[in-house]
Amino acid sequence: MDLDALRHGDFSKLGEAVTDWEQMTKKLADLQKDAEKNLKAKADRAKWAGVNATVTREFIAKTAAEFADAHTQADSITRILSDTRGELMGYRTQLNEAIARGAQQNLTVIDTGEGTFTVTGNTRPDWASDPSGKTGATDQRTVDALRDEIQDILSKATQSDNSAAKILRLLADQAKYGFTDASYRDRDEAARALADAEKLARTAKDPAGMTLDDIADFNRTLEKYHDDSLFAEQFATHLGAKGTLQFWTEMTYAHAGARGSELATMKDLQTSLGLTLATASFSDSDAMEDWKKELIAERNTNFRAAGSPNPVGALGSQVISSLLRQGQFDTEFLDDYREKLFKADRGAGSAGTHDLWVKGYDSLDLVFGDGNGRDPLKGLFEGLSHNPEAAVHAFQSKTDLDHMLGTTVYTDRGASLGHALEAAVTGVADGDFTSAAPPHSATQVQIMANIMKAVAQPGGGADLVAKGLGDSFGNMAASYMPEISQKLAGDGAESIFLTHSEDSGGLGKVRDVARFLSSVSENPEGRAGIILGEGIYTSGLIESHLADPSLFDGPRDQVLERIGENAGVIEGIVAHSVADGEVRAAVQGETDYNDALKAKGDIAKTWIAVGMTFVQVPAEYGGAAMGAVVGGGIGAVAGAAVDHLIDGQKLNGSRDEALYRSADDLYEARNSVSKQAQWATEESIDRYRINLPKQATKDLMRDAVNDGWDASSEFLSHTKERPNG
Repeated sequence: MDLDALRHGDFSKLGEAVTDWEQMTKKLADLQKDAEKNLKAKADRAKWAGVNATVTREFIAKTAAEFADAHTQADSITRILSDTRGELMGYRTQLNEAIARGAQQNLTVIDTGEGTFTVTGNTRPDWASDPSGKTGATDQRTVDALRDEIQDILSKATQSDNSAAKILRLLADQAKYGFTDASYRDRDEAARALADAEKLARTAKDPAGMTLDDIADFNRTLEKYHDDSLFAEQFATHLGAKGTLQFWTEMTYAHAGARGSELATMKDLQTSLGLTLATASFSDSDAMEDWKKELIAERNTNFRAAGSPNPVGALGSQVISSLLRQGQFDTEFLDDYREKLFKADRGAGSAGTHDLWVKGYDSLDLVFGDGNGRDPLKGLFEGLSHNPEAAVHAFQSKTDLDHMLGTTVYTDRGASLGHALEAAVTGVADGDFTSAAPPHSATQVQIMANIMKAVAQPGGGADLVAKGLGDSFGNMAASYMPEISQKLAGDGAESIFLTHSEDSGGLGKVRDVARFLSSVSENPEGRAGIILGEGIYTSGLIESHLADPSLFDGPRDQVLERIGENAGVIEGIVAHSVADGEVRAAVQGETDYNDALKAKGDIAKTWIAVGMTFVQVPAEYGGAAMGAVVGGGIGAVAGAAVDHLIDGQKLNGSRDEALYRSADDLYEARNSVSKQAQWATEESIDRYRINLPKQATKDLMRDAVNDGWDASSEFLSHTKERPNG
């Protein structure tokens, strides 16, 4: 920075800019609040249908998020500009004070352009005749001291000005369309983040010199900044795409076979590194766009650690996928990478995919404590599980879906594939317990229909359940209980079996749905998912229809009968399948099932938000308050049903009877379903003070469940071969 520019610069324009941004930030804060409290909140509560249920709702949600990001970006810019202005004005004061002190010492400071200046001593003719010599030429040390002081002030001002300009450019480059969510209190905080990113990238370029303590420090920095978009981009681009893959290759080679604290450190590093790269992938800057393209281009490169005696290292795709397991990566990046990886996998055929990725890589271990990372599809599937949009893109092709399901016979990728399929059909990322899912789109319903059809195929389809997919299939069935119920009930049941699904009748043939439920029931985790989903759905329907009679224009008895019959059909299919398969030995009686049911307790209320967004309980009956707790406008009875189903499987007070105690006793299983339906009905009557005879209504529900239960056996007999007797 030139001396005169700092000394005489007009900071009033910068002050005006700060004022403008302050006003803009306040306006955007109001818009953000309005978008969240009015626009999005009303959209979440609205009864959407058709295209509006997906396209319009999603557009509103993204628009509200953009207002939030716009406010965040404006606030960061305001703070950085204000902080920089304050710093520069402070440096100008320091400069003027230094020049004034120099003048008192007969020193002159002159700007010589291009950031240079001179400090010279003043001279007068009479100084030469001064007998004391005190007024002669100024001491050189005084000149040097003033020069160094001014140089230090100008250097700091230059650093402040340059770093502010760099940060503002990076903020602007983060998103070509829309805004970034990068947030900083001031220029110094942003500058430290960038400096730390560059320092970490330099360290990662020399992994051989990193001790365990160095790695722990490295990891602490990543943990601090992995959600910071500017830090993540600077770290990734300074390290480079190839450098990133080489760094992780070196780390896994150097710490192969890690145990104890070393293993914990390396697992933490893999997580933090993955989260950081996931954040970076959302940047639209030219440098980051190049990084993503170069990373994918390295997928067939052989990466060897320095000093490794094995000429065969790791394929770039294996290294990439080992870093996709944590965090949500950008959709376009995942689409591009997945397209190329799927093509290679399809080319090998279902039976050849194991040898394609594993053969020749026996010494490879890219995933600490979770497999070995040789199959890059496993890491890709985990990456897709954190990005539902990308997961939908991955499986909307039936050819790709069928191929991937087929490969589970020859690989151990089933569980990872299940996680990705869950994200695709539910719209909720794996491990996300906070976001209410959007209504199922027609594409999602079609993917679910294709999955059901694959499982329903005679001669091996049911075997998919045992390939690590059973747990996920159960979760998917829970989410699709509205569509399943409509399909089993037949056309015309839409006003009873409520749903916001864009294609509520799109699950294909009844036969496929029934066979899917039957096959998944033979897996303990899958069975637990179906029963929890059905219990939540039945309770929610009963509550909704009793609280709001306008949902169905017929008598309440009729709607309750249909709901009870549906519960009997679905849970009857489960129980008969268990009995038919004689799975007591396979699942160790009820122990495995009970354990599975309890294990799903943590996510059961998330399922309410995932699949039960249809429930419309009037606000005056507590619907709005309950919706704020468990999402989607669900009522209290459906929410409490989860607790009754998983908390010791017992009811309270006068209704204190165990549920689902005997898988081998069909009558006991049937009675358990009946008790749950009766409890939900009685609780709804009490809660909403409905004028219905309790005993007669409970008897109605019992008969309805029994009728549905009897029908379930016929459903199975018409859809699959069953054992005699």
